[in-house]
Amino acid sequence: MDQAAEAADRRKCKRRWPIAALARSRDGSAAIEFALLAIPYFLVIFAIIETFIAFAGEELVSNAVDTLSRKIRTGQITLANTDRTAFRTALCNEISILIKCSTTEAATPDKLYVDVQKFSTFAAIPTTIPRVSTAAYADLKTSGFQYAPGGAGTINMVRAYYRWQIITDLIRPYISSVRPTDGSSSYFLIVATTAFQNEQYP
Repeated sequence: MDQAAEAADRRKCKRRWPIAALARSRDGSAAIEFALLAIPYFLVIFAIIETFIAFAGEELVSNAVDTLSRKIRTGQITLANTDRTAFRTALCNEISILIKCSTTEAATPDKLYVDVQKFSTFAAIPTTIPRVSTAAYADLKTSGFQYAPGGAGTINMVRAYYRWQIITDLIRPYISSVRPTDGSSSYFLIVATTAFQNEQYP
């Protein structure tokens, strides 16, 4: 092969090299893979974080119910010295570390619902969450909620319900059939219940 032919072959190789190099190059592949996986990855991470925060909210509401129930049991809170709004305000104060209640919320329930009742026997205390219907997805029935703490020696029940707003939680909205009437799963219902007999205080 003469020199002219060799020079021509070298020029052809130089023209083909950028295309072949581009095909073999892996620069930027990690960025593309991350872009494809970023959305589900961060969705799972945020769901884990939100589940943890919701669990902390459950514990907070449960502790608040226990604290106020103890005050009813010992006679510090009675129907004579604490009305419904004052009781709800006290509950809001107990959960204010994580859950904020406005003055309007304390007076008129929108997310936080409280049911305080007295019963003649422990067997008469309800064991299910009241719902507006028996449909697959039904909202919380609040029409029967009361504020009627008993006196000395009476049997009482305190229940608190809080509609925890869901943002990225993937599982929690589907583990309960208590949802808005339209079947949406925009909130998770936090439930805290306690039953007790008041002390024989004066």
